[in-house]
Amino acid sequence: MRRLRAALPLVLGAVLLAAGCGGGGGAASDPAAPLKVGVSPVPHAEILRYVADELAAGKGLEIEVVEFTDYVQPNTALIDGSLDANYFQTVPYLDTVKAENPDAADLSWIAGVHVEPLGLYSGKHQAVADLPDGARIAVANDATNGARGLKLLQDNGLITLKAGTETTATVRDVETNSKNFEFVELEAAQLPRSLEDVDAAVVNGNYAIDAGLKPADDALVLEAAENNPNANGLVTRSELAGDQRIEDLAELLASQQVKDYIEQNFSGSVLPV
Repeated sequence: MRRLRAALPLVLGAVLLAAGCGGGGGAASDPAAPLKVGVSPVPHAEILRYVADELAAGKGLEIEVVEFTDYVQPNTALIDGSLDANYFQTVPYLDTVKAENPDAADLSWIAGVHVEPLGLYSGKHQAVADLPDGARIAVANDATNGARGLKLLQDNGLITLKAGTETTATVRDVETNSKNFEFVELEAAQLPRSLEDVDAAVVNGNYAIDAGLKPADDALVLEAAENNPNANGLVTRSELAGDQRIEDLAELLASQQVKDYIEQNFSGSVLPV
């Protein structure tokens, strides 16, 4: 995943320049057109394919699932009209994108679908108490997931953050660090691979699952699901917010069938909202 702060403005600029030269636009008004939805591979693509294969026909809806392996391109493609919606991000992440990139202001949150609890993992230690003085801990380098990871460490007594920074914290906001942890900032997608080189890493649920980890079993500590503001949800452009296809998809994603599918297939590693 490219660095959010550095790469996204450049990517969006290039996309918008292409659009100005005649680049693509979404099918905003054809109710029979397939709905193109960008997703991360796990668990989003799996959940959406279940909807597409098992539920969508009942709504007369055709869904085209488009997979991305980073957190930048799904919003880029939605802005330029290559997608009609995406399903991979949280409200805090979307807010960060919109605050840093005016071209993303048209993106519109529709509804949350599931929570992927963030977890602290280690290939070297069996418990949080085993982390040695000076342990190297990897965290995400993007603003939203980085802050979320640091808050997880604070919630479990490993560090404290400066008051009022819990939702925006960077490693510079660590106020007390009694065990002198060294923080290694990496792209979120690289965090599972970093477990060979660091003492522990805070890994997003989707990347943990994709790497063969079982958050409910393997995490040293796991983010609480209750009152969690980090639900992954459906996002579209404002012009499509009232599109019947979007409304139908949001209804299907919130259905009991999808809740049951998530609970039966992800064993607590993904939680329906």
